Amino acid sequence: MLATPVFAQQRPDPAKWSDKQVAAWFVKSNWYKQTGLKPDISINKREFAIKYYKNKALWDKAFAFLRDSDLTALKPGVHELQGKDLFVKVTDYQTKDAKAIPFESHTKYSDIHTVVSGKEYIGESTPAVATIKTSYSDEKDIAFYTVTKSNNLLGVPGKFFLLFPDNLHRQGVRVNKSEQVRKVVIKVKN
Repeated sequence: MLATPVFAQQRPDPAKWSDKQVAAWFVKSNWYKQTGLKPDISINKREFAIKYYKNKALWDKAFAFLRDSDLTALKPGVHELQGKDLFVKVTDYQTKDAKAIPFESHTKYSDIHTVVSGKEYIGESTPAVATIKTSYSDEKDIAFYTVTKSNNLLGVPGKFFLLFPDNLHRQGVRVNKSEQVRKVVIKVKN
């Protein structure tokens, strides 16, 4: 008698999940809870679930980095976690007036943003209300936009944001007055 082959479990397909299933997956997931950071309510949970299962190992490594690292002690600059597929950008800057900062988007990477110190607004918008200011550069993986409508998301320590290719965003917008901010952005290959 021949043994029946055991097939590896297929990767989940969150694109086919109901909204309730997506929400339940997000709430019970441990990948972010172990970091001590809280997700911003702006996160597109379905888009994240799709990206997560496409590159689970990269996302798990990114959240492990957030869990295991002293973000205040990191030197500014780029820190590779897995070559060009997963890396961290640490920046220190003064927040500015919103008019001084264009909106941007990326194609090759999704971003995890977390403010380590200070506070800022992260402007968020969609391509539907944008016009291209500077065309996409494949080398730099960035395009710049002018938008007619946006939301300001408050970036403070203890919170994280997930920004995907369709999330036009600008960081470093002053809340009340200009202040020093330390920001960590993890770039995860799509």
